[in-house]
Amino acid sequence: QVQLVEAGGGLVQAGGSPRRPCAASASISRIYSMGWFRQAPGKQRELVARITNGGTTNYADSVKGRFTISRDNDKNTVYLQMNSLKVEDTAVYYCNAGVGNRDSVRYVYWGQGTQVSVSS
Repeated sequence: QVQLVEAGGGLVQAGGSPRRPCAASASISRIYSMGWFRQAPGKQRELVARITNGGTTNYADSVKGRFTISRDNDKNTVYLQMNSLKVEDTAVYYCNAGVGNRDSVRYVYWGQGTQVSVSS
């Protein structure tokens, strides 16, 4: 069992560059995928970014070139660096830990979610 706790959140101005950490209660070194999802009002939850334990990253098209995900296995923490924020990035952001491998990933563990609201 892994508990995930996101930090930060709140109101940010468009163009801002906050960094969001997510701390895990257990070692993440063997967890295949650490990532961030988001859910905007009236929309489905979507994958924003993820990073495997091999360092492979994947990003939603809408955030490519603006967001960067990284993980520190020694600190059991994953980070989401959000640059050039847009109003459309407003959503509840969820940290996630996924188990499995390259062929099959189950997004099993979730954080409680943190609201990020971007003002113009």
